Amino acid sequence: MIRNVAVFCASANGFHSAYRAAAEDLGRALAARNIGVIYGGANVGLMEAVAGAALSAEGKVIGVIPEVLVDLEVAHRGITELHITSTMHTRKALIGEKADAFIALPGGFGTFEELFEVLAWHTLKLHAKPILLLNTHGFYDRLLTFLDHCVTEGMLKPKNRQLLLVAQTVEEALTMLQLDDQRASADKFG
Repeated sequence: MIRNVAVFCASANGFHSAYRAAAEDLGRALAARNIGVIYGGANVGLMEAVAGAALSAEGKVIGVIPEVLVDLEVAHRGITELHITSTMHTRKALIGEKADAFIALPGGFGTFEELFEVLAWHTLKLHAKPILLLNTHGFYDRLLTFLDHCVTEGMLKPKNRQLLLVAQTVEEALTMLQLDDQRASADKFG
């Protein structure tokens, strides 16, 4: 059962309103299913959008932020829990430990690094948690083509390529992670 989802995303909003809208939809949808959001703990960009939407829907939001970013005054002080770590490495380890699944929204280097690290951890059998890419507005189309190229070139095993689930919408993502089924079970028995 998925109780907490780590959301990797940008500290920027990007140029398309669809990115922020998807982040907000995801935050609300997770809160509606009583699933906690674990994220980078910032109060800017898509990170703020997903956290703010989950909070406005009375959801649980856990932020994990390294001291260096707290010092830059981007820590979200209004969330359910805020964990301050000494390094980026300890941040990612804590997020990975607390999460039952991972969803990546549009982002930059930090988002890519977080996504690829949890994928690498999965291939090394350090976890067996689902990893999903929310390909809002086709943001990740070229990356997905590149990953397929890596398979064609023999650099990425097809079974490892299949670890990365891809959804185009929040509803599709929830279905792929079977969170709609989980909501029905909670409504029926909870």
